[in-house]
Amino acid sequence: MREAQWKDYELIDCSDGERLERWGEIVLIRPDPQIIWHTERKNPLWHQAHARYKRSSSGGGAWQYNKKVPQQWAINYKNLTFGIKPMGFKHTGVFPEQAVNWDFVSDKIRAAGRPLKVLNMFAYTGAATLACLEAGASVCHVDASKGMVQWAKENAALSSLSDKPVRWLVDDCVKFVQREQRRGNHYDGIIMDPPSYGRGPGGEVWKLEEQLFSLVELCVPILSDDACFFILNSYTTGLSPSVMEYLLSVMLKPKFGGNVSSSEIGLHVTESRLTLPCGSTAIWQSNG
Repeated sequence: MREAQWKDYELIDCSDGERLERWGEIVLIRPDPQIIWHTERKNPLWHQAHARYKRSSSGGGAWQYNKKVPQQWAINYKNLTFGIKPMGFKHTGVFPEQAVNWDFVSDKIRAAGRPLKVLNMFAYTGAATLACLEAGASVCHVDASKGMVQWAKENAALSSLSDKPVRWLVDDCVKFVQREQRRGNHYDGIIMDPPSYGRGPGGEVWKLEEQLFSLVELCVPILSDDACFFILNSYTTGLSPSVMEYLLSVMLKPKFGGNVSSSEIGLHVTESRLTLPCGSTAIWQSNG
């Protein structure tokens, strides 16, 4: 299992369905349903956290504040800076376990020896976009949420990357890729981080397990002939890393060759010195 190398973020402890986390100087407690163990909460920060997100029995939830928390504050990962703020449904604006993938794309872009064009789909607040820009790629950043795209722009400004070659697009990712096919546009790298559940244009509910093949299939024609990488992330428990690896293998290797790998990604837990699994990643990369 690969782990990120953070200084401004720390998973201090986890027990009874909750994480105890440090985001810069702010300590938060957030729910995580996969934390099924009932270990002793020895760390005093369990009782001294700035805020805790409590789920409601009727659905949803809310933040409960024990100390004053800034409306927004910044944390750093290497040369990147992200704005953090407590949001609805427990989120903060960054998935810290994804830093291993930011490192991967940075290394691939720098090693390519040529300008790379990257498509970041379901791009959220833009952490992967910033990693690509900082490494020297041009990026097309696509997310259906206007608020998330605006947040990503703000993160680019915080990271002094606003002048880099990036297109910020508020769009449905599927429709965008279909248009890119018709336009004949191609990308050297694709990052796909789709939600576990979503709604189609007509409001219909779709599950990632049922739609993932068609999503990847849609992207194959817009990969350049000398494409460099394709990253597929999932937080869906029903999709194992091996399933995602198999999918990318059958979709990409016949046309592009290269290698496919997969793994769980996770976060080091300070108290237990163990690793909390936080999702799965499958990566296709060229041999070059």
